[in-house]
Parts: sequence; structure tokens; C-alpha cells
Amino acid sequence: MGNLISVPDGGYSFLKGVFPYSQGVVAARGFTIERLRFARPVPVSEGFRRIAAHLKSLGRPKTAFCACELRSPRPFSFSGFGEFNQGYVAVLKDWGLFRNGLNAVARSNVAPELDPPAEPGFHAFGYTVPAPGAAPGYVVAGSGEWPEGGRFPEDIVARGDVSAGGLRTKAEWVIAMMRARLAGLGARAEDATITQVYTVHGIHALLPEIAALTPQASVTWHYCRPPIEGLDYEMDLRAVSCERVLA
Repeated sequence: MGNLISVPDGGYSFLKGVFPYSQGVVAARGFTIERLRFARPVPVSEGFRRIAAHLKSLGRPKTAFCACELRSPRPFSFSGFGEFNQGYVAVLKDWGLFRNGLNAVARSNVAPELDPPAEPGFHAFGYTVPAPGAAPGYVVAGSGEWPEGGRFPEDIVARGDVSAGGLRTKAEWVIAMMRARLAGLGARAEDATITQVYTVHGIHALLPEIAALTPQASVTWHYCRPPIEGLDYEMDLRAVSCERVLA
């Protein structure tokens, strides 16, 4: 639990991750996490503006912003992904969510294969609200089949192999990462409300293993690619008390 870091002014704690995102967040006692999805992806700058306005309307500080799901026109090159993250993190620094070199916000970022947005933008976001007595919600950040901080692309799991066996190897590695992040958050898989899978490759043979990760949750398959060229499979999951669509 040494990597679980409190954001007292946000009402949650986060699991230490990498520069662009934390590994996940869990609501503090007396708080819960809500999720809003935009009806259509909203460009990043406009998305931040609308998120800030929504939080203000609830009387919540910007530091209550704890998770987001992004959509991109296509997978980034490795260097392009780094460039995008610089601008994204600059806003989090301004909002007080990047402290002492650590990013508090959990994130997924994928590229829809069908009807992609014209530019990177927000698909959904999560935030904390006071909820005395509520079960602590959580969001586990997205992970593809690459150990963050490893060599790229050399350390991609089953690199370039999208056969049935290759996909299973990728999925098993990512599922293990989801379990590790749950453990780090002190969260229970059985409390999850949604598990999300992102790939353009068939997952039917993998569904028993995917569903077994969070047996009480529904599984949503997004026909999307992970955010960086060379990756083929990504997952995230969450336990939230309320989900709405924001037109």
C-alpha cells in the first residue's frame, strides 16, 4: 500500500503510476465516484472546460476530477503519444492534480476503429462527490500489453501476434495487471460495475477469463485500438455509484 497516495482535497487516493496517469483511484471514506460520458467525444481543451464547469455546478473543486477516458483519431506513434501527454498533463498541473512529480488521475486512451473523432478528446470522466456511508468506488486505469517503463516496442507482450494464442497471452497479461492494480488500491473485484475491453480482434474465446475477473460486473467491448501503435489489447474497470450521459 506504500504507493497509495491521498488527495485529501479531492476525496480520493491514487495508486502511483507514470507521468501521463495513475494506475487507479479509490474514493475516500465519505465519498463516492460518479461518471459522466459525453454523447460525442469533446476536444481536449473544450472537455477540460466542460469538466471544470460541471464540477463548479456541483460545488466540487477541480481536484475532485479523478479519472477520464479519452478518444483519439488513430493510435499515436510512441513519440507522438509523449508529445500529447505533455499538453494534457500541463492542465492537470494547473488544477493541482500533478504534485511532486506524481499524476493523480486514472486514464484510458483509445482509438475507435469506426467513426473516430477528428482530434483527441474526452469520452467520459469521473469525479468524487460526498456520500456518507457509501461503499468506496474506484477506477482502475487502462493498461495495454506492455509493461510501462519497459523497452518499446521490444517488451510488448506477444508482440505482433494477433493469433488466438497471441491474443490470449496478451489478455492474460493485462488481466494480471488489472488484478495487481486492484490489490494496490485495496479494492475488491466483486464490487466492480463495469469491465471494458478495447481491441479490434475477436475476444469471444477469451470471454470466460475476462468475465471471471469481475464476475458481478458487465463486460463492454469497445471496437477500438490501444493508444500506441503496436499494441492490440487494453482493459480497464470501475466501480461507480452513478453514470450519466452529458449532451
